[in-house]
Amino acid sequence: MKQASLLSAAAAAALLLAGCGEQAATVTLNGAGASFPDPVYQAWTYIYSQANNTTVNYQSIGSGAGINQIKGGTVDFAGTDAPLSREEIAESKLTQFPMVTGAVTPIVNVAGVGPGQLKLSDEVLAKIFMGRITKWNDAAITALNPGLALPEQDILVVYRSDSSGTTNIFTEFLTDRDADWATTVGAGKSVKWPTGLGGQKNPGVCNNVQQNSGSIGYTEYTYAIESKLTTVQMRAADGSWVNPDSTKWPLVGTTYLLVRDDIPADKKAALQAYVSWCFSPDAAAKATELHYTPLTAAQARQSRFFLGALKDAFVK
Repeated sequence: MKQASLLSAAAAAALLLAGCGEQAATVTLNGAGASFPDPVYQAWTYIYSQANNTTVNYQSIGSGAGINQIKGGTVDFAGTDAPLSREEIAESKLTQFPMVTGAVTPIVNVAGVGPGQLKLSDEVLAKIFMGRITKWNDAAITALNPGLALPEQDILVVYRSDSSGTTNIFTEFLTDRDADWATTVGAGKSVKWPTGLGGQKNPGVCNNVQQNSGSIGYTEYTYAIESKLTTVQMRAADGSWVNPDSTKWPLVGTTYLLVRDDIPADKKAALQAYVSWCFSPDAAAKATELHYTPLTAAQARQSRFFLGALKDAFVK
């Protein structure tokens, strides 16, 4: 994943002084977008709304749909796992900042294969999703998994059919790791999949994998756990084989919030207070419990001061 640029300490300090206005007593904030962070966003919005005079709602509709809604002004904030470019941020008069990091994991439904038993290299994963490896007992897979009984069964690829930040994370990873994938499919929220069956949002992919023997898909790790789906091992940077709960897991992405620069003052103050709470120890603990990785202390401090002067912060 390409790293987002960070706000300077001077700009953060200036915005802190400018953003200390008093929050209105009762405000409703509506957000929509990425399904990747939805489990933690639902937990955060519920906890915060119960303890404050601000009601925060978040609808999981996919990154692409969330971006369209924030551009159209129908929501107060949007979630995306595919950060917008500096040019698109400027043109749309939006501010973008990171919230939390999570793992994307391949999930499989193969008879006799349990969680963490199947190993898939970057090259093999790319060839499966390009439709060039079509059987589970293909020599390229069995070579990585000596002693694991793999059936002579057709592989069914399951992918996101909607415009998806999870797809962006997954395809950027394959683009970075496999030259053939980079030239054949490439990266994006939506790509032209060479083969397979589409599913709406992360739950749709999980459902299709659950219902189809021989299938493989990709999803945010929390969805895999909640759906009791079989995850695989992948190679970490040091060459070791790791599971998705490892700190060395290679397939990770950051999810972002988008806010309109012309957000009304009362909602601006309420959203500022809510996002600040999202980087509190309690909120970070909830994110960790749900298998996400909170931002570092430095990143969290910068994301608190996101309105107005953050015009050029946290974009590619």
